[in-house]
Amino acid sequence: MNLLKRKTLIKVLLTNIVIVLLFIIIFVVVIKMQNKVYSKIVNEKINDIINNVMEKYPEVKEEDILKIINNRDDSSENILEKYGYDDELSYIKELRENINKNLINTAVLIGIFGIASLSIFMRYVLIQEKELKEINEYIKEVNNKNYSLKIEDNKDGELSRLRNELYKTTVILREAAENSEEEKEKLSIAIADISHQLKTPLTSIRIMLDNISDNPDMPQEIREDFIQDISKQVEHMSSLVISLLKIAKFDAGTIKMENEEIDAKKLIDSVINNLAILIEIKEIEVITKIDEKAIFIADYKWQQEALTNILKNAIEHSQPKSNIYIIVENTSIFLKIKIKDEGQGIEQKDLKHIFERFYRAKNCNEDSIGIGLSLAKTIIEQNNGYIKATSEVGKGTLFEIKYIK
Repeated sequence: MNLLKRKTLIKVLLTNIVIVLLFIIIFVVVIKMQNKVYSKIVNEKINDIINNVMEKYPEVKEEDILKIINNRDDSSENILEKYGYDDELSYIKELRENINKNLINTAVLIGIFGIASLSIFMRYVLIQEKELKEINEYIKEVNNKNYSLKIEDNKDGELSRLRNELYKTTVILREAAENSEEEKEKLSIAIADISHQLKTPLTSIRIMLDNISDNPDMPQEIREDFIQDISKQVEHMSSLVISLLKIAKFDAGTIKMENEEIDAKKLIDSVINNLAILIEIKEIEVITKIDEKAIFIADYKWQQEALTNILKNAIEHSQPKSNIYIIVENTSIFLKIKIKDEGQGIEQKDLKHIFERFYRAKNCNEDSIGIGLSLAKTIIEQNNGYIKATSEVGKGTLFEIKYIK
């Protein structure tokens, strides 16, 4: 027997027990009232008899009369019958009439009580049937993928709890359906973006290959330029495909983070080393300020890639011979990494979109894929981290990454 049925059975049993107890109490009270009436009538008659006997026979004591009255002797001769007295005596008739009257009153009370109990029970049944019908209709609507209905119920009871659980399930289904539609839309947009990202370099490669093929007498210098451009486009597509595969794995939940204690100084040094050539080409000075014992828990390899993407973005948008600042702040609650450049900055209308896939601001590098910051954000959030960006045009951009300990 499931919990719902057990609770319903207990409720019905308790209701029936209460009804039976009330019936017994009413019946006992009525009987006691009847006994009081009977006792009063009998005592009045006995009192008349004692008074009459003592008036005619003063020598008879009250104690003797009471002893005779209280003493029951079945063998005694029925004296009343000798004088024609039987059960039709007036006080006996009065007593019987009172008994009959009380029986009728009791029957009426029991009838009223029974009708009231039946009415309450029938009302309860009708309410339950109505609620079950509503729940049944609601389930039909949910089966038809209509998740817009509301069925909250603040009342107590099994069906009310069932309604609330159904509502919770509907909310989950509605959110799942909305997320599914949202994911379909995102997938559609992503496919369109990927197609666009691949179409441009592929078209360029095809044109250059056609030129090389159609012009066998092409000067070697021009041929080598075409080959270099083709190589550059292939590298661009390779980088795009690799980034897309990483994001797809995160979206599918197939990447498992290998968390470990990370020394923030060691991590930052490795990120700077990864981009040493690009830093040297633009003659940028990277200035670091790292708190001592800055340790946090995360996946070293993935966080290295995320921070590399962010620092690479800062380098690409920095002026030659400018500074980039990397500051690490360590607290008992979180570890914060700040990466600030002195570049041209990002306009506010673009700033809120920079973590979106394939988004490219109007002042971004022509070779930018528009996926590095999106991948970085995804990686950081996988390790219980948060990232935000602030920027001022003409003064540079600040990225703040916070890892909760």
